[in-house]
Amino acid sequence: MAKPPLKILLCSPRGFCAGVDRAIQIVELALKRFGQPVYVRHEIVHNRFVVDSLKAKGAIFVEELDEIPDTDAPVIFSAHGVAKAVPAAAKARNLFQLDATCPLVTKVHREAEIHHRKGRHVILIGHAGHPEVAGTMGQLPDGAVTLVETVEDAERLAPEDRDLAYITQTTLSVDDTRAIIEVLQRRFPGIHGPHKEDICYATTNRQEAVKAVAPRAGAMIVVGAPNSSNSKRLVEVAERSGCPRAELVQRATEIPADLFAGLTTLGITAGASAPEQLVEEVIAAFAEHYEIDLEMVSTADEDVVFNLPRALREAAA
Repeated sequence: MAKPPLKILLCSPRGFCAGVDRAIQIVELALKRFGQPVYVRHEIVHNRFVVDSLKAKGAIFVEELDEIPDTDAPVIFSAHGVAKAVPAAAKARNLFQLDATCPLVTKVHREAEIHHRKGRHVILIGHAGHPEVAGTMGQLPDGAVTLVETVEDAERLAPEDRDLAYITQTTLSVDDTRAIIEVLQRRFPGIHGPHKEDICYATTNRQEAVKAVAPRAGAMIVVGAPNSSNSKRLVEVAERSGCPRAELVQRATEIPADLFAGLTTLGITAGASAPEQLVEEVIAAFAEHYEIDLEMVSTADEDVVFNLPRALREAAA
């Protein structure tokens, strides 16, 4: 029997961003130059497929430095960034550190420090418990940063009568964050914001691509991890933009069985830490049930590249 037709609208940009690509390169090049093992504090990026592939090459993942023995092996900090206390503790143990923090996260850290030096209390818009938020709050002394997660939090905020500034997590919903900033600016007209928006270019671009596809799709698949902030935001953006159903899956094996039936148009995207191989897996899974007509929907071109740490540039040459 002939397969029914299925139009797949493939979002572009999707998948790896420059910060994620750099972080993975740092682990791979450290293994190449220094050999096994290489220690990585926290998942280098939020994707189980990526982490497992790096483990197979000799990377050892830990959550805290005290899990690492005294060693000359490299110790790599994840793309999400760490509190200042972490590199300080590594230095105290004479550990060889390689920092894979995304440069756009580092930019937010520097903003927080500048505001603090100028005597401002910092409002951080972000999600409690996310490692990027923990790392950003850890740039300043306890009590110097207040976390705001929602519009309601912003409305309830009652800081002392002092100079205020806001910064944001880099992987938030653009629309949600804009709404929170509007509340802060209305309630505190003198509040200082970043010179350039903190939400990273890749998060913004992937959300814009989803907004273009979602109204045309009967369902949307977001390839990404459940602990990936930017991937979860893509699901929310798809639903808000008119897609009747959006599903977050890590692999093709997680696609709900009922989603394979009755589709005529499907949108597919991937979070910034999801490799293209997993997108191809999803397309192949639908190709078993449908005759695929693939259309690329592109809303931006990306050519951002970040420099590698000096200690690894020779290995990359």
